[in-house]
Amino acid sequence: MTGAALEEVRAGRCPQHGVPPERGRGRALVALVLAVLGALAFRYACFAVMTALAVWNEARPAPHRLRDLVLDLVPYVAWVDRYNYVLWLVAYVPGAVALLCARPRRFIRYMIAGGLVSLLRGLTIPLTGLGPARGGDGNAGLDPGTQLHAIGELLDPFGVFVRDAAHIYLTKDLFFSGHTASTFLLLLYAWPLRWLRWPVLVLHVLVVASVFLSHLHYTIDVVGAYAIAYAVFVLREGRPRAGLRERDLGPRWAEVGRAASARRLGGGAP
Repeated sequence: MTGAALEEVRAGRCPQHGVPPERGRGRALVALVLAVLGALAFRYACFAVMTALAVWNEARPAPHRLRDLVLDLVPYVAWVDRYNYVLWLVAYVPGAVALLCARPRRFIRYMIAGGLVSLLRGLTIPLTGLGPARGGDGNAGLDPGTQLHAIGELLDPFGVFVRDAAHIYLTKDLFFSGHTASTFLLLLYAWPLRWLRWPVLVLHVLVVASVFLSHLHYTIDVVGAYAIAYAVFVLREGRPRAGLRERDLGPRWAEVGRAASARRLGGGAP
């Protein structure tokens, strides 16, 4: 660092821009918050597109139930079916919030990857056109007005978790399993954090078990969810093992401002 730069540091200014370090840290945190909000908006927009495609697919007639070796052996449990979306919520939200609090930049990447998985799911649902894994094809022929109402209900948390819209309007959103893909992707992004890894893993296993016990999906839907979610993770994070290492976690919230100030004071990247 030059003598002039040292004088600016002693005066409380960044040597390159004349900006106090505290202001630099504040700007970095604001930029990070905006990035988190943008990632959340992207994730929700992708979910909305997927939902619209899934509801459109509900209106299309589908073939009868496919024979599934696993579902033929696993008993249907009504109460698990009734509460499987609540279980998914418990498995998904706390883990995602914990990842956000611990490593915000990794959370941002997780939201982007999750949005891409949702878009892929929105495409594969009508492309496969599978019939319901349980029950009849009650939504075939839904009129456009009912479809719009269904989309609104499914995008409303109260519609899903209070008015049971998912059980009413989603019977053929099958390939691939969103329950499995979303919680498995969360597990991949949480893996380097040992304190978070194991709770997320246990909840993920419970979610997958609920998928089978509620006959919500065919087995191929679950297998496909693992394959597609892992493929998106690798495409986003690089080599399979690279994204699972602790050093790739990114900074904590408190480290973001310090890193920005260090770059300014040092005149370059760390």
